[in-house]
Amino acid sequence: MQRWLKLPDGRYIDANSIVYVGKVETYPRLDDDGNDAGQGYAVSLGTDVPREHHISVMGTKDEVLALLKALLGAGSAA
Repeated sequence: MQRWLKLPDGRYIDANSIVYVGKVETYPRLDDDGNDAGQGYAVSLGTDVPREHHISVMGTKDEVLALLKALLGAGSAA
C-alpha cells in the first residue's frame, strides 16, 4: 500500500519507497532581491542506493520537520 507524502516544493513521494534519510543540513537563504531570508534546511532522501535515486528536499525548518515527522512518525503507528 502506498503512503504519499507532500514535499515542500509541491511534489509527492511514496513514503514506503524511501530507504535512506540523510542528515539535516542548514544553509543561508536569499530572497529574490538578494537579501538575507534567514536559514534554510535541507535533507537528502533516497529511494535506492545509486545517487540518481536521491532527492534533496529544501524548505523552512517547519516544513522539513513536518516532512520528517510524517515520514518517521507514521511507521511506529502500524
